[in-house]
Amino acid sequence: MKFSKKIKISNKIVDQKKCFIVAEVSANHCGKYSTMISLIKKLKKIGVDAIKIQAYQANTITINSKKADFKIKQTNTWSKYKTLYQLYKTAETPFDWYKKIFDFCKKNKIIIFASVFDPSSLQLLEKLKCPAYKIASPEITDIPLINAVARTKKPIIISNGLSNIKDLDLVVKTVKKNKNPNLIILKCTSAYPAPLNEINLNTMK
Repeated sequence: MKFSKKIKISNKIVDQKKCFIVAEVSANHCGKYSTMISLIKKLKKIGVDAIKIQAYQANTITINSKKADFKIKQTNTWSKYKTLYQLYKTAETPFDWYKKIFDFCKKNKIIIFASVFDPSSLQLLEKLKCPAYKIASPEITDIPLINAVARTKKPIIISNGLSNIKDLDLVVKTVKKNKNPNLIILKCTSAYPAPLNEINLNTMK
């Protein structure tokens, strides 16, 4: 099986002729649905091709623990949240917003899709007819998740930021095994903002 050189996400084609611009909303809604809708309206106005949200809940991405491995270091930018659970709880997009968000985007002809982190978020998004899925680089070794996403036959966008060549090779083989030709791999440097000496665009080769 060969991977497609033209991939359709909703009503738009992603290929090598034109940059496909995706705006990451992430936690920028700050826990307010009205802020989420305001952001979506502004992003449509400036002409992005698509909007992406991150589909997880704190209890599906970490555990509520105060042990050392789950504490945020005092030197970290996000140290005020103390634990990973508190950080992700603050940053999550509540699942009961999703239908309203997708309905709003459909009504206003806005392409929206999501990063998925576990089966529960994938099941929810499938019910909403999400047109594509993103896999964040920390999840690149979650083969059961990759299998489930690949089986939808929808476009998959995978970041390589925290992966090595063996990880990347395995995920490509997994998608291919599921006969999904719609794979996009992103060159990613997992440092925000990325220092110039860490970008290393040669890795795209």
